[in-house]
Formats: sequence, C-alpha cells, structure tokens
Amino acid sequence: MRKKIEAALEKIRPALQADGGNIELVDVTPEGVVKVRLTGACGCCPMSQMTLKRCVEQTLRKEVPGVKEVVFV
Repeated sequence: MRKKIEAALEKIRPALQADGGNIELVDVTPEGVVKVRLTGACGCCPMSQMTLKRCVEQTLRKEVPGVKEVVFV
C-alpha cells in the first residue's frame, strides 16, 4: 500500500512544487489513515487544509484502495 501511496503522491507533487511547496509521506496506519507533512510554502498556507482534503485525500482514495483518511502531522 505504501508504494501505491508514494506513486499517487508523485502525481500531486508537481502542483505543490509549482507553488513552492511539497508533500512528505510520514506514515500509513493499518486502519488506512495516511499521515503526511506539507512543507515549504504549503506548510504555512492558509489553504493547506483544503489542499489536503480536496486534492491529496481525494486522489489517494481514488488511486489506492484502503485509504480512509489523510491527516497532517
């Protein structure tokens, strides 16, 4: 599951990098909770929660069966 998540994050990463940010996979729990860290400009952006839910979580849930939720750490 972790490799599939990393592959999906690679698809998201260019959009984040275009805005001066990035994303790092921290952990995946057995329950399907993906823990990520937004870095660079994305780490302090007031829209980061929307980016997390509308972009990151939707993409991961679509591409990786078993992902239930994506959270910041």
